[in-house]
Amino acid sequence: MSTENEGNEGTAGPSVPSVPSAPPVPAAAPEGTPQGSPPAPEAPPAAPADAPTTQVPAATYQEGTGASAAGHEQYPYAPPSPQQPPAGSGAWPPPPPTVPSYADGGSPPVWGAPVPSEPASPRKRRAGGLVAAVAVAALVAGGVGGALGYWAADSNDSGSSGSTTVAASSSPKDFKRDAGTVAGVAASALPSVVTIDARSGDGEGGTGTGFVYDKEGHILTNNHVVASAADSGQLTATFSNGKKYDAEVVGRAQGYDVAVLKLKNAPDGLTPLALGDSDKVAVGDSTIAIGAPFGLSNTVTTGIISAKNRPVASGDGSSNKNSYMSALQTDASINPGNSGGPLLDAGGAVIGINSAIQSTSGGGVGQSQAGSIGLGFAIPVNQAKNVAEQLIRTGQPVYPVIGATVTMEEKTGGAVISDEGAGGTPAVTPNGPAAKAGLKAGDVITKFNDTVVESGPTLIGEIWTQKPGDKVTLTYERNGKTATAELTLGERKGDS
Repeated sequence: MSTENEGNEGTAGPSVPSVPSAPPVPAAAPEGTPQGSPPAPEAPPAAPADAPTTQVPAATYQEGTGASAAGHEQYPYAPPSPQQPPAGSGAWPPPPPTVPSYADGGSPPVWGAPVPSEPASPRKRRAGGLVAAVAVAALVAGGVGGALGYWAADSNDSGSSGSTTVAASSSPKDFKRDAGTVAGVAASALPSVVTIDARSGDGEGGTGTGFVYDKEGHILTNNHVVASAADSGQLTATFSNGKKYDAEVVGRAQGYDVAVLKLKNAPDGLTPLALGDSDKVAVGDSTIAIGAPFGLSNTVTTGIISAKNRPVASGDGSSNKNSYMSALQTDASINPGNSGGPLLDAGGAVIGINSAIQSTSGGGVGQSQAGSIGLGFAIPVNQAKNVAEQLIRTGQPVYPVIGATVTMEEKTGGAVISDEGAGGTPAVTPNGPAAKAGLKAGDVITKFNDTVVESGPTLIGEIWTQKPGDKVTLTYERNGKTATAELTLGERKGDS
């Protein structure tokens, strides 16, 4: 359909801290030490201020090469280029703009989804890096433990028994985290989050994330996580307890970048994650993201809501079709493999589906994957829920439309209605919602309800937050004059 929404317009390891010095040791035994008690050991001399310190090199993960187009590459966010044809032209949908990448790494839009499988040699190098990191961390922990243990033993020397045994106040198995803490939220949510492995017919694929949507075994995730395996590939979902289940696609919406899977032989006792209200989210609210960044399953990161209603357009690297969203922006670390995973609020309710990241990397398919720079984007859960329910009911998506083709050009000051639609058809569909509201080719739509519209993709993202039949108000400019029009959204079924 039109560019408005009928053409489906729609790395690295953590640094290891330097070894902390041992806490100070008392220079003399505490007062009241019985006669004959051994004197307290003298504190070691302090190192000179200019003494060099040993720096522990940070362990790094060896990035694998990007997968093929079927490997769910991720793509960074950026507005479409002015060179793209109108959304309604015969060439629609336009080639993917330079936009946020899927959270799986890869080409320009870096979307938060699957992590491509890595060749054997890089995996060995990564393993070596991880082993080194673990070894260094063990040394650090050992140093801290030794110093604290010595201090505790020295303090106990004042006792008559002279024992250096320190008893734990309680058993670790009895220690519980409060429900409102990050640890409490993670402990509750992790059993309902799955790592998705998607393999195309030729064996290529990648890793993404999903979460339990209902007790029947439906899993909610991103379309770009499963696209390569949707028709003839293989899909599996692995829970945090290690149990793995085969899965199949129930339905997927490329334009929304939402997909629903169904577990085969789903187990009893599945616990769906609670869904929050993304409309009530405020900038500054705490966020918790769960996923499998770079294949590291069950990873939990935290942040805040950085912005709302952020227009995002991204491609999946395997087609010329784009996905559009009016996204939640978060600084929680989202990396390749996080795509499809839940973005939770402080209470553990899902407020979004992690989908894309902005990256400084300009690499394309097959080049090194980008990582988090604190700019992640999630599909608001209210929209994702509407799409999921439609997919479960009918297996195909339904898109709201205004019945007009808009250009994908950048810096136009709004969404410009094209001179003509796809294949020479009228830019404004005869007897469609826009036509009935009096809109014409050349009109520049500047607001959708109360939201400022900066370009065609912005308009599409806002339209797709609604449902067919909803009444909306458009503000537009024609010949230098501003006017408003009220219309009822139409619908288009399926991805074309």
